[in-house]
Parts: sequence; structure tokens; C-alpha cells
Amino acid sequence: MNSETVAGVDDRGHRPQRLQTVILRSVSRSFYLSMRFLPPQLREPIALAYLLARTTDTVADTTRIPGTVRMEALKILSDGIQGKASREMVVNQVASFVALQENASERTLLDSLSDYLKWLEQTEDADRSDIRGVLARITHGQMLDLNRFDNPAKIRALLTAADLDEYTYLVAGCVGEFWTRLCFRHVRDFASSSREEMLVLGRRYGMGLQLINVLRDAGNDLRAGRCYFPEEELGAVGLGASQILSESDRFQPIYQKWMEKAQDDLACGLQYSRAIQNRRVRAATVLPALIGVRTLALLRKAGTSALHQTIKVPRSEVRSMIVSLAIHLASREKIDAIFERAKR
Repeated sequence: MNSETVAGVDDRGHRPQRLQTVILRSVSRSFYLSMRFLPPQLREPIALAYLLARTTDTVADTTRIPGTVRMEALKILSDGIQGKASREMVVNQVASFVALQENASERTLLDSLSDYLKWLEQTEDADRSDIRGVLARITHGQMLDLNRFDNPAKIRALLTAADLDEYTYLVAGCVGEFWTRLCFRHVRDFASSSREEMLVLGRRYGMGLQLINVLRDAGNDLRAGRCYFPEEELGAVGLGASQILSESDRFQPIYQKWMEKAQDDLACGLQYSRAIQNRRVRAATVLPALIGVRTLALLRKAGTSALHQTIKVPRSEVRSMIVSLAIHLASREKIDAIFERAKR
């Protein structure tokens, strides 16, 4: 790279290693570990899409700025990603968010926005179109959240199960579809199953991973005024969203129902991963499912206390999964064994 290149794309169109390594690693945990398995032709568009999605998520979650202002910034940021607003306009709009980030990695993430947009402009047409498509859905889901939960002093719940399905699709199910399209384009003989079958499985896999986030973060979300569990289901057992934390025993049947849904979706993720022919791509794809099924096991073990503590898979267990995948070349038999062990 020449001396003028900092973190963006240089005059020869080279993708910045800093964005793919230093920044990506600082704002992600399991995702960065998964990315390391991928071949370069997949790693670059997926890394860029992730960085853009984390940027929109950080803007949406900057609670020190009023919701209406965040909504406007998110709209302009989305327009910039879609090529409908200039890079300068987008960067200026987001600039006021940078200093408000308590986490240094989040500040660096936002401060590098111009580089992501420049990188996107120089990405090949098909990849750029897919990145824009998935980001359009993700930002739509984030805007729905800002509208629904506009008053943190009052706990609001989603109305129906369909609303929760829509949310998990918009912020993650569409990512499974995005991953599938990229893989069929960039990986020879990607899967033993058809493109249509893989799109369905990938969608459910992504939705399941996001549902695990909902389950794991339920307590913190409730304290922030957000309830992703359907009001119609809470009402059926005589609960309001504001009563969940104090009457968690009564809430457990609903919580368990959605845990079972997440488990079924992760099984789709396992089926999706086992169909992948390329061992490196198979390893990268299955790791979130292995971490996810272990997270569900820890949530079950915690019971009602899961609403009052942070549940995370220890780093040592994640490292063990990665080592096992690497040593056994992501064999299907080893993946099945790790999946079954993680459920206990």
C-alpha cells in the first residue's frame, strides 16, 4: 500500500487488511473466528457486510442521542450504503455519534465509515448488489425497533409471534440468504443440496441465531424497555411485559417455547453446514451453530436466573470447538459429535 492509504481502498483497489483484521476482530467475537476459516473471495464481501451492519447497529443503539435523531441518521446511512447519498453527507451525519461511544472499538468502527463506503463502491457488481440488499433489510429491521421501542421508560412488547419472526428474519435470516448467494457464486460445487433448499435452511439458521440473542439478552432488553416476546402469548398466561422480571416462573413456558424454536432452527443450521462440500467454508458456517447450541444449554441450566445474569459460552470452550474443527478438517462426523456434546 502507498503512504496515502490509511484504512480504505488504495488506488489499485486493494482491500484493507486493517478493516478485515484489527477492526473486525475488535467489534466481534465468534464472527471473527468464523471468518478466519473462509477463503479470501468470500472473506472480503462478508467482512464488509458485517462492518456495515455493525455500524448501522451502533448508530441505532446510541441511546444518548434521541430516537428521532438516530432514525434520521440511520435513514441517511442506509441511503449512503444504497448509493443514494454522498459519502461526505453520510460521514458528516454520523460524525456526532463517534465521541459518544464509550467503547473505543465502537468509536473506531464509526470513524472508519468512509473507508467502508469507499470499499463498497469498488466491490464487484454482484457482491455489491447482495451487500446492499442484505443491508436494506437489516436497517429496515433496526428502524422498526426504533419505532416500536421509542420510550425506554415504558416496556413494550411485540404484538404477535409473526412480529418476532419478522424481526429475526430482517436482522439475521436475510443474512443466511446473503451468505448462501455469495457461496453459490464464489465456491465451486458449494453444496450437495440445491440453491433453493440452502436458501430456506440458511434463512432459518440466521433466524435461529438471532432468536438465541433475544433469549440471552431478554433481561437486559426488558430493563431497557424492550420485550421481543409476543404480547398475545403473555396475555394468554395473564402476564404483562412489565411483570416478566418479577414473575419469571410464570414466564418460563413462553421462554421454553422459543428456546425449542431456536433449537429447531439450529438443527437447520447443522443440516445446512453438513451439505457444504468445501471443508473451510463448512467450518466457518457451522461454528455459530455450535456456539449457539451451547448457549441454549447454558440458558436451560440457568433457568429463571438467566433473566438476571449474562450467559456466555466461555472462550475456552469456543477455542476447543475451533481446534476440534481444524484438527478433524471439519468432518461431518466430528461436527455431529461436537453439536451433540454442546447440547448437554
